[in-house]
Amino acid sequence: MTDLLTILNQLRRPKLLLQAARFGMLEYRRESALRRLLTITRLPGNGAALAALMEMEDEMEDQRRTNDAGYSAARHVEVMIAIMGEARLLRASRPV
Repeated sequence: MTDLLTILNQLRRPKLLLQAARFGMLEYRRESALRRLLTITRLPGNGAALAALMEMEDEMEDQRRTNDAGYSAARHVEVMIAIMGEARLLRASRPV
């Protein structure tokens, strides 16, 4: 799991995207967010959820950089909120 957190710490994204996600993270609800974003019925562990979300976000970042018509900034913010929320939960569950 540390690898995921290391990769996450190395991500460079636009400041506005990160600010919006930080603000939205205050209202992060794991169950409803993951069910909606990952279209799943059974919730995965924090590490598995974070890996899936990071893969999804990487595709969105490619869309953003290439000005793809299918890119949605709102959806990108939703995914970033979930990534930040899952990372926070994963860090909290790690042994000290």
